Amino acid sequence: MDNLIKLLANVYAQKHTTMDKLASIGFKQLAVDECVFHRNDIIFIVYVDDGIFLGLSDQVLTQVIQEIKDTGLDVEDQGYPSDYVGVNVHKQADGTYNFTQRTLIDAIISDVGLKDKYTKPVPAKASLHLHAFKDSPKFDENFNYRSIVGKLNYLAQTTRPDIMYATHQIAKYSSDPRQEHGEAIIYLAKYLCRTRDLGLKFKPNPKRGFDCF
Repeated sequence: MDNLIKLLANVYAQKHTTMDKLASIGFKQLAVDECVFHRNDIIFIVYVDDGIFLGLSDQVLTQVIQEIKDTGLDVEDQGYPSDYVGVNVHKQADGTYNFTQRTLIDAIISDVGLKDKYTKPVPAKASLHLHAFKDSPKFDENFNYRSIVGKLNYLAQTTRPDIMYATHQIAKYSSDPRQEHGEAIIYLAKYLCRTRDLGLKFKPNPKRGFDCF
């Protein structure tokens, strides 16, 4: 017999507490993204128990962090974000921001067990359309298929939209992977091996506002 457990309270006890505290000092929550708050020219992005403040000057941000501490929230100022939820953030001299996930990519390559130095120029074989392959041998499980699919999904949705289609095709067969599906993961890993440092690049435009799509 299965047991049912009723959750009496948020384990982090964070969501409504954080929202209420931010609202008390003038922050408003975006209607299109509940994780983004703003007050005048300050933006606050929160993910579980990590957050990033965006503003026009360090002085302004230091002041607003102190305001939040004064509300009773336990906030630790870790300075300029070089890494956030597994994403490396690098600001260049021209103001451009680069977002990459080299550590996650290396973990995927290691999990797959790539040993040869041959890489691929594209994420998937153009000549092969993945389907169920019910007549093919089952995936030999020399690596954890579902675990790698999870990592690929996070990578694709965060900094590597170029692997989104290939990842989606691979993920469709997680419940019953066959030999061809495992080979598709290896092929994609070889592409990632070649493009480890590829990521997203953003260059702020002072003439535009904060746009959400």
